[in-house]
Amino acid sequence: MRDKILNIRIIELVVFVVIWMAIFSVPFFNQRISNEVDWGKVLGEWIMMLSYLVIFLLNTLFFVPKFLFQKKYRSYLIFTLLAIVTVVGATVFVRFLLTPPRPLEMPPMDFGPGMPPMELGPGMPPPMGYKPVVTLPPKSIYMVFIDNLILSLLVVGVGTAIKMVAQWLNEENRRKDLEKEQLKTELALLRHQVSPHFFMNTLNNIHALIDINAEDAKNTIIQLSTMMRYLLYDTAHGKTTLKKEIAFIESYITLMKLRFPENVVVTLSLPKKILDIEIPPMLFISFLENAFKHGVSYKSESFVFFKIEQTRNQLVSNIKNSKHSNLGVSEASYSGIGLTNIKKSLKLLYGNDYTLNIVENEKEFEVQLTIPVYDN
Repeated sequence: MRDKILNIRIIELVVFVVIWMAIFSVPFFNQRISNEVDWGKVLGEWIMMLSYLVIFLLNTLFFVPKFLFQKKYRSYLIFTLLAIVTVVGATVFVRFLLTPPRPLEMPPMDFGPGMPPMELGPGMPPPMGYKPVVTLPPKSIYMVFIDNLILSLLVVGVGTAIKMVAQWLNEENRRKDLEKEQLKTELALLRHQVSPHFFMNTLNNIHALIDINAEDAKNTIIQLSTMMRYLLYDTAHGKTTLKKEIAFIESYITLMKLRFPENVVVTLSLPKKILDIEIPPMLFISFLENAFKHGVSYKSESFVFFKIEQTRNQLVSNIKNSKHSNLGVSEASYSGIGLTNIKKSLKLLYGNDYTLNIVENEKEFEVQLTIPVYDN
């Protein structure tokens, strides 16, 4: 975030420097006649432009941040107008002291080729038939003040607009960073919601196994501790490798198979070579939990099928389970805490770059998930 703000400030500074370099170069080019430059007029215009620069800096560096952005609009207007009037008034006064207006004189009279122009004094009447070029009187100090006051207001307006654009960019970057942090927080909360749900079911499985086979129950506890270590450490950064996630799924399915009778067929289809790709942790557990919860019947033959296919750009998973009429399984009942959370997670993680299809018929329920993946 600090780097983004620094970049915006650097861009803002570069824009200001370029604009003012262009403004200060205008008098030089305007007063350049042939190969000579009227430096007197250039310096006079530079003095006036220096006042614009002072007003610009006061406005952008002090008045806008301290008053306008703090919503002190009255103070901003008062101090800005006061600064404009003071600086412009002082500059116009100094400029008139340094370059006082010249009195009106009769322009020289040209008698033709070979004759020098004749200077006519202010009291001398021009010859008959001679019409001198009309020379407009110079602006009064009051008109000069009004003109520069208007230009100063335009300078303040441009500076304020640039400053507000920079402020808007800063706020936009800050908003995006806050959204990212919020997404991370929501994903962490979703994972924490999944984990207790998973452990509640697993502990129930171990509780049931203790009465059946104590030795298997001990091994199961060891396996569960390994899974807990995975959840606590390997998924701490919000990402895990596909290889670790598959190992976690295998351990989970092993624990679940201990609980159910032999008429429950559990099939796990995995790729022979697992690519080195990163995925969000606990992405498939909710689907598997629901498959075992709603697809297994102790009275009827049941099955749970889990398959993963991988390519360079996509990871495709397919989870199926048997459907029993006595359980009343439907998408509505299937959509428990886990499935609701996984939908939120997918939306937060991938936006619209994933596909999730839920298909059901009289005998089976199927979930098809496709997500984009990238090489580590």
